[in-house]
Amino acid sequence: MEFRHRLREAQRQISGFLMEYKFALDEIETKISILREEFELAHEYSPIEHVKSRLKTLQSLVDKVDRLDCPRDLPTIRERIRDIAGIRVSCVFVEDTYRFAKMLSQQHDLTVLETKDYIARPKPNGYRSLHLIVEVPVFLSDRTVHVPVEVQVRTIAMDFWASVEHQIYYKYRTDVPGELSAKLAEVAATAADLDSQMGRLREEIGSL
Repeated sequence: MEFRHRLREAQRQISGFLMEYKFALDEIETKISILREEFELAHEYSPIEHVKSRLKTLQSLVDKVDRLDCPRDLPTIRERIRDIAGIRVSCVFVEDTYRFAKMLSQQHDLTVLETKDYIARPKPNGYRSLHLIVEVPVFLSDRTVHVPVEVQVRTIAMDFWASVEHQIYYKYRTDVPGELSAKLAEVAATAADLDSQMGRLREEIGSL
């Protein structure tokens, strides 16, 4: 009986913990929706093409906790693992990724904990994206919790490349053939060149 009680209590705590991240995702998605609609109204144009969110499953979270050798207490997990909740924002142009990131960062009730600019400084494999870790207050019935959410901002071309790269690495795990890795890096450079050409085309159209 005591064991079942402890098990139910542990399940309740974990469910509540993940629920807070779900609410944080809801908060960020609402903010993005408002920014999108307001910008479209003011400028007849939106820097946001589409938005996708995800919440780590319990198994995925446990796997990462073990991989990082993180203590299995919820406060430490919240402090050390900041991508439990994630949102991906796709934009048409590189300029729009920075414009959107600035708009989101200026929200007064958000705190930007970390920024990694893999657009200006791509990863060795060619990965390009702008990563923000933002902390959002979640107002519950008896308390307020501050929950980190990872926001990835990238162009459509970057997102397409990253999706293919993820599928390849999922298939091969960490043992991706060298020639395939080289091809991925080559395609990443092609995607970056496409983004540059689209940016120049936009500037030419704007000057007409």
